[in-house]
Formats: sequence, structure tokens, C-alpha cells
Amino acid sequence: MEAALMRIFKLSFLLSLFSGDSDVFGSRTLSDLVSGPVGKFPPSCNRIECPSYDLVNSTNSYEIRRYNTSMWISTEPMKETSLVKATRTGFSQLFDYIQGNNDYHQKIEMTAPVIVQVSPSNGPLCESNFTLSFYVPKQNQPNPAPAKNLHVQRWDERYVAVKQFGGYVSDNSVGEEAAELQASLNGTVWGKAIAKSRETGGVGSTSAYMVAQYNSPFEFFGRVNEIWLPFQMDK
Repeated sequence: MEAALMRIFKLSFLLSLFSGDSDVFGSRTLSDLVSGPVGKFPPSCNRIECPSYDLVNSTNSYEIRRYNTSMWISTEPMKETSLVKATRTGFSQLFDYIQGNNDYHQKIEMTAPVIVQVSPSNGPLCESNFTLSFYVPKQNQPNPAPAKNLHVQRWDERYVAVKQFGGYVSDNSVGEEAAELQASLNGTVWGKAIAKSRETGGVGSTSAYMVAQYNSPFEFFGRVNEIWLPFQMDK
């Protein structure tokens, strides 16, 4: 009973911090405490497993990466007006999954990043679709544990345009960051490939962008988040 209560307390506190609105620090917001330079390689990937990639191109505004085929566990699409609220809901499902609430009753190591696929609505107050995905560790990739209300996704090899930003993810910041990334890619071979991939129903055609979050909510400094625009390249 005590262990269960501690788990509930930890998860509740963790979810409360996902919004970046916690008043733990009094009048200062968490965003005030996490400003600073963001490294190209997320520091959390030195401690926990992250999907590997090849760096294809790098500028001051974005990176182009190539990811190999990988397996992910994903929530069902959630209709919500807030990415932060959808993240809280989806993360609780994924947290239960890695704690053993799956068909194999396996406890699974935490990985990074947690991905949110965003399919925005047409209006500012309309509901958007959000899908959260958890990267399956290499040892579980051959046979990921299924679970109720979650599904296994096989991500084929893909290219991803990436823009990093720090602090805690907020509903106000992600749209601006995504727009800046798209603008920086306009007129480039990468921007043209993204447009073609979407037009032909290829990789990246089912969502406008993805938000990758690498840090535990308990990590207040050196946070790394990314906007992802996945696409295919003609071979």
C-alpha cells in the first residue's frame, strides 16, 4: 500500500510539472530557471537510451537527421485544445505501460524522447489531435509488449528536420517554434522534400509537426526540446 501511494504521489507531481506552470519556485516560473544555451546532443541521452541517428546536415537554425527503422508504443489520438493537457493524459498511460501495465507484465526501461504528434485544428479554439509515443528500448524492439489502449508503431527509415529549444514546453511556444523551423527550411532542398512527402501521403503527412521532450519534469536546468518535421527523400 505504501509503495502504491508513493507511486501515485510521484506520478501526480511529475504530471503537475509537465505544464511548466508549477509554483514550486514562488513567483519565478520554471521557464525563468531553465534559460541558457541548448546543446546539439541532448544531455539525457548520455544517461538513458535514445534512438540513434545520422547527422546529415546542420546549420544555425536546424539539423537534418536520418533515423533508422524503429518501434514505438503510441497512445490513441486524443482530441484536446491543449498540447500540455494531452501530454499529461498520454504520459500517464505510457508511464503505466513501462511500470508493467502491459500484456507481458514487463517493466520497461525509460527512454527519450517522448514524442507528441500534433495535427492542429483549423481554428484557434477547436480541438486538435495529439498522439504520444514512447521509443521502445533496443532489447524490446523485436517483440514490444502490447497493451490496452496503446498500439505498436513501426517507424520506417525517415529524415527529420529538427529545431531545438529550451525550457518547459507550453501551448504558446510550440506553434511559434514549428513556424520558425518551417520558415528556415523554405527554399531549401529539405523544405521541398517535406512538401513533397506531405503531398504524396508519405512520412510526415499525418501530422503538422512533432514535439520531442527529452527531460524528466524534475530536471529544471539544461532542458532540451525539439520540433520535428519528418519526411522522405527520393533515393
